[in-house]
Amino acid sequence: MTRLLRVVHVTPGLEVGGLEKLLVEFARHADRRQFHLHFVSLSNPGLLAGDIQALGWPVTALEQPQGLRPSLIVRLARLFRQLRADIVHTHDDRANIYGAPAARLAGVPVVLHTRHHQGSQLTPRQRWLIRAVSLADSRFVCISHDSARWAARQGIPRGKLRVVHNGIDTDRFTFTGPDPAGYAVFVGRLVPEKDIGTLLQAVALLTCTLPDFRLLIAGDGPERGSLQQRTEQLGLGERVAFLGNVREVPALLARARLFVLSSLTEGISLTLLEAMARGLPVVATCVGGNPEVVADGQTGLLVPARDPLAMADRIRQLWLDPSHAAALGLAGRMRVLEYFDIRQMVARYEQLYLQESRSARGRLLNPWNPS
Repeated sequence: MTRLLRVVHVTPGLEVGGLEKLLVEFARHADRRQFHLHFVSLSNPGLLAGDIQALGWPVTALEQPQGLRPSLIVRLARLFRQLRADIVHTHDDRANIYGAPAARLAGVPVVLHTRHHQGSQLTPRQRWLIRAVSLADSRFVCISHDSARWAARQGIPRGKLRVVHNGIDTDRFTFTGPDPAGYAVFVGRLVPEKDIGTLLQAVALLTCTLPDFRLLIAGDGPERGSLQQRTEQLGLGERVAFLGNVREVPALLARARLFVLSSLTEGISLTLLEAMARGLPVVATCVGGNPEVVADGQTGLLVPARDPLAMADRIRQLWLDPSHAAALGLAGRMRVLEYFDIRQMVARYEQLYLQESRSARGRLLNPWNPS
C-alpha cells in the first residue's frame, strides 16, 4: 500500500480572509486516501485554526512578528524535516520568502507556491526578492490568467507558471436568487484596495432615484473608522450599515438583492464567486481576475475602477429591472458551477502534487536527465 504524501501548507496567518478560507477548504476536501496535511501559520493561530483542526488536521503556529526574520528559514527547515514533508505548499509572498528556501534546505523534493493576489502592486525590491525566491519553487501557481501575466512580466520563469482558479463550495452556497425586498451587499476586508470610498460615492448618487436602496457592508479592517466617518459626511447613515465580520455569509447573501465589488485590484474574489453561486446579480470593477469570473452583460456587469458614476448607473439598472437582474444571477450560478467549484480547484492542486512528486522521483533516479 502506497504511503500518504505529506503536504505542509505554509501561510502568513489564519485570520479571516480569502486566502485563509481557501486553506479551510483544502482541509475539508483533501483526498485523505493519498495525502496527509499539516498547516503552518507564521504568525498566530488566528480565527480559522480551530476550523482546520476540527477537520482533523494539525496546525502549528510559529508566532513570528512582522519584519525580516532570517532565522525563520532555519526554524522552518527544522520543522519540515521533523514532519518528513514530501511537499511544501506556500501561500502568498511572505510564506514563500521563508518557506521555499527552508524547504530546499530541508531536502523537500517538491515546493509549490500560490500567489493569491493580482501581483500588480509590488515594489521593485519586492519583485526582485520574489523572483529570486521563485528559483526554489517547483511550480509558481497564480489564481488568474491576469496574475500569471503579471508574474511573467516580473521575471518569474514562464515554465514554472501555472493557473489554478479559486473555487468555492457550491453545496454551501446553494441557489436562492435575488430577494426583491433585499439589500445591496458588499463582503470583504475594509482595506484601501477594496476602494469602498468609491462605492459610498455611488450610493450617494443613487439616493434621489432609488429611495428604497440600502447597502450592507460585511467585513472589518483598518479602513472601517474612516469609512464610517465618510458615510456620515455623505449623509448616508440611513442607507449604509457596517456589519463587521460575518461568519454566516450564505445567510447574508440569501437576503440580498444584488452584490457589489468596488476593488482596485483582485486575484479571483471568493466573495464574488459566493454571491454568483447564490444567484445574485453582481456589479464588479473590471480589474484583475474579475473579467475571468464575470462575463459582462451575461453573468453580471463590469464597470471601470474608481468610477462612482458608472457604478451607480449599473446598480440602478439592476435595481429597476428585477427580471434582468434575476436572469444574470441564474447565469452567474451556472458559470460558477462549471468553472469555479472548490472540488475542481483542490483536484487540480492534488494533480500538481502528484505530477511534481513523480518528476522529483524521476530526477532522483536519473540525475543526468534535467526534465
